[in-house]
Amino acid sequence: MGNSGQHAIRLFQSLEHPCGYWRERLARDLIIDPTDPHLASVYPQALAMGFRRSGGHVYRPYCAGCRACVSVRIPVERFVPNRAQKRCLARNADLELRSAPPRRTEENFALYRRYLDTRHAGGGMDDPAPENFDAFLACRWSPTEFMEFRLDGELVALAVTDVVPDGLSAVYTFFAPELAARSLGTYAILQQVGRARREGRGYVYLGFWLEGHPKMAYKRAYQPLEFLDGALWRPMPA
Repeated sequence: MGNSGQHAIRLFQSLEHPCGYWRERLARDLIIDPTDPHLASVYPQALAMGFRRSGGHVYRPYCAGCRACVSVRIPVERFVPNRAQKRCLARNADLELRSAPPRRTEENFALYRRYLDTRHAGGGMDDPAPENFDAFLACRWSPTEFMEFRLDGELVALAVTDVVPDGLSAVYTFFAPELAARSLGTYAILQQVGRARREGRGYVYLGFWLEGHPKMAYKRAYQPLEFLDGALWRPMPA
């Protein structure tokens, strides 16, 4: 793998580890050398090749005999919100959107803990330590912004967003669990789409979609949606 110059980027395979999506399976990842000084410049190309960032690691699944994880993205100029998404936009019209640096504060960490303790209780992500927040959501080289959503000044949702020339990558979103009826996760994606359109960026990268996985079904609601088929992005059937 290379960038616009002649520098070669090394790729590594991880050891097998329990799959984060299907408990009965083992997974393996392809990882771009996390120590490479050119990682920031090659990251936009890596996103277009189906990679994903988690902390300082840029990876994509590379599992023997399994291709369940499919990279997907929204082509923002052609995206049209459906009825439910339009209702979500109207429901959250009272929220204020702010852009913040990608660093932990008492306020955003408290919201992060509340979210994980409610949504992932007993799953290994609950009761996170501050260093878990720091290691997971941003790193020194990543082009990350925290998109904050505030209600009467109070932080109620935060979308961790990587900003690259051709799009935005929706890295992670967390929100106030007591406001689940607002569909703040959906609202965050819609706002990322709107921002990408305003800024002339072509795509919002949503990471991986897995057919039949209940936690991934929501991604099919953003139409049109594209999926990476080998080296080509193709339209995903609605």
